[in-house]
Amino acid sequence: MSIIQTMNAAELRPAQTPTLYFIGVTTGRSSIQQVFPRWADELGLDGAVLQGIDLPLHAPREDYRRVVEFIANDPLSLGALVTTHKIDLYAACADMFDEIDPFARLMGETSCISKRGGRLICHAKDPISSGLALDAFLPRGYWDGSGADALCMGAGGSTIAISWYLSRRESGADRPRRIIVTNRSAQRLDHIRAIHAELDTDTVFEYVLTPTPEDNDRVLAGLAPRSLVVNATGLGKDAPGSPLTAAGVFPEHGVAWDLNYRGDLVFLDQARAQEQSRALQVEDGWIYFVHGWTQVIAEVFDVDIPTSGASFDRLGELAGSTR
Repeated sequence: MSIIQTMNAAELRPAQTPTLYFIGVTTGRSSIQQVFPRWADELGLDGAVLQGIDLPLHAPREDYRRVVEFIANDPLSLGALVTTHKIDLYAACADMFDEIDPFARLMGETSCISKRGGRLICHAKDPISSGLALDAFLPRGYWDGSGADALCMGAGGSTIAISWYLSRRESGADRPRRIIVTNRSAQRLDHIRAIHAELDTDTVFEYVLTPTPEDNDRVLAGLAPRSLVVNATGLGKDAPGSPLTAAGVFPEHGVAWDLNYRGDLVFLDQARAQEQSRALQVEDGWIYFVHGWTQVIAEVFDVDIPTSGASFDRLGELAGSTR
């Protein structure tokens, strides 16, 4: 099974076989290019292919609408996974969907596009996949009585999903003392603040404008021991660098989570350099990648993919063999 080369919004052409699109920035570099054929074989998705669509960061509105209109009207274009462009695509195309799921409407983002019975459906899968990823490396009860904080650098779709999951009332005392969101632009902070205001939670949120990495260093310095630090900026993958400087000091016994698993991964290197001295647990974005993609494939192709157990472990093994 072959993978079609990536294209841009001006190169869209009718699919010749059942096709899942990957809407991102540098989709040709993703491990999914090697993983998808193995998963398709395992899941019995005969003839299915993956097609990358690369758009620049904050692409023109008409490009997002052109892509969504094409998927809607092309019979063998079954749906898409959206990364990096989740919020911008939703803002440009919300009126084009026949159905918007509750998470997508609440969070103002599109991470998955599917089709059912001629209806075009917008989904936000990140709240599910981010929760599954967090549960994979943070034990139940991690937050209870710890006084630890969660710092999410970047106010995009991933942080919206992570902060929702960590702030749920049903978690009781097993929640961070506070969730801090930093971002380089005030507009994105205002957007996530408005979303948090709609949540049924008493979790404390703080929002800090951080135009420079030195600003993030200062926020980092104020975290309690055992705090979670998340690089959700895209820096290290979609753009070079890290949201921190080399002088940033991680909290003792904390957890450093880079949502990236490919790229120059500067944040991951910074955390690993302090892994011993600060007793850090360092995680990359691989398990998030696996859960994120399997959630979308299940939706787009209307197949059942368990989130744990032997079948899921087999998919994880197949993916891991490509790393």
